[in-house]
Order: sequence, then structure tokens, then C-alpha cells
Amino acid sequence: MPTDDPLLFETRGHIALLTINRPETRNALSGEAMFAAFETLFEQLNADLSIRCAILTGAGSAFCSGGNVAEMRDKAGMFGGTPAQIAQAYRDGIQRIPRAFQRLQVPIIAAVNGAAIGAGNDLACMCDLRIASSTAKFAESFVKVGIVPGDGGCWLLPRVVGAAKAAELAFTGDTIGADEALRIGLVSRVVAPEALLDEALALAGRIAANPPQVLRWTKQLLQQACSSSLDEALDAAGQFQGLAHQSADHAEALAAFFDKRTPNFRG
Repeated sequence: MPTDDPLLFETRGHIALLTINRPETRNALSGEAMFAAFETLFEQLNADLSIRCAILTGAGSAFCSGGNVAEMRDKAGMFGGTPAQIAQAYRDGIQRIPRAFQRLQVPIIAAVNGAAIGAGNDLACMCDLRIASSTAKFAESFVKVGIVPGDGGCWLLPRVVGAAKAAELAFTGDTIGADEALRIGLVSRVVAPEALLDEALALAGRIAANPPQVLRWTKQLLQQACSSSLDEALDAAGQFQGLAHQSADHAEALAAFFDKRTPNFRG
């Protein structure tokens, strides 16, 4: 893949490694190429059952600096026009990214290598799991530049850290370090910068050791649980369970259990 692509993609066995590739803007989320790249690559991951887990990280020193502040100043790109035009530009632009994440069937880990600011913080929250470098910083900082979280941050952040802590972060715009992010549950672990990718790959490897279709069904159930009743969740779980019990990977898991060997899942 050409190195000027906004989102680099490579595979490590059953793991997809995605790297936001705009280090000159600290990986700001801006432009049609960036928005389309998330949609296109996620569609590819959904279609490829050999991929069982994905990792998202950033090129250079930042994970993602959020929106392009220079474009905001210049009223350029999706930041120009009337209020109605800006709202439409958000729908046609950056809001395509959280929608793409919502459609993504594969578990995805954010390997937060540096600053995750504004929409960058929300981008990390779009992932299922988050691991941070000890040098990472996080901020729901939209108020600091006089705007609201237009990419869905007020929906995403409370689901990760709870309503009260999300409100504190969104109302103050405060920047927090990796240790505080760990304390409040924004990330699940903090590691040395040089160990970040290895730790993310190790976690992804433990996930990818499991049956690929079952992983996707489990992720779908977790997503549905955010908005469904218990009865709806039980009904969906029963439907997927019926399919799982008839799968070859279930039979292989049971055979490996009784044979005391490592299973070989094929999806």
C-alpha cells in the first residue's frame, strides 16, 4: 500500500494492524480520503473471516489529535458554511467514522501511542479495548475550542467511563495522563512506549485464538446490549447460540478439550 495513504493496513497472521498515517497533522481526522479509508478497510475486514482481531494505532508521536484546528480557523472543509451546511458536512464527513466502527464485526484494540485529543479521544472510545503508552494523553477537549463533540463523543465516552466522569471530562476539557486514564477505566492497561505494539499484538493474539465467527457474534451481542432490554438480549443470544452449537468450530473446541490439545479453528 502506498505510504501516503491515510490509513495503513497490514496483517500479522489473523490480526489486522491499522495505522493512521498523517503524522504531519498529528493524525488529525480530516478529508474525504481519511473518512473513506475507514469505511473501505472495515468492509474488507468484515468480508475476511481469516481476520479475527484488529489493532488501531497512530504514526509518529500522536495517536490522533482530533479535528484539523487550522481548517476550523480558516472555515475550510467541513467547518465552512451555514449551521445547516456544517451539520450536513459532519454527517457526510467525520460522522462516517463512528458509523463505520458500529458496523465493524471484528474486535478492535486501540494502541494509544501518544496524544488522543478531542475526536482522537473519541476514536479510541470507538474501539472495543484500549491499551496506552505511558506517554499517552487524553482529552475530551471540544469545549476548549468552543465546539461540542460532533463525532458522537457524548454517546461514546459515558459508555466507557460512566456518566459522571464523562461529564467531568467533557465540561472541563481537561487533559489527563495515561495513569489517570487507567484509574478511570478509559484504558485497560498502561505500558512502556517501546512495549505498546507488542502488548497490543499479544492481547490481539489471545483474542484471535478463538473461533472467528463466535468472536463476531459476541461483539454483536455486546453492541446490542448498549440499547436492548434483557429480553431482547436473551433472544439475540439464543439465536446466535443455536448457530454456534451447530458450527464446526464448536465441535472442534469440544474435541480439543477432551483430547487435551490446542484447537484448530477454521471459521
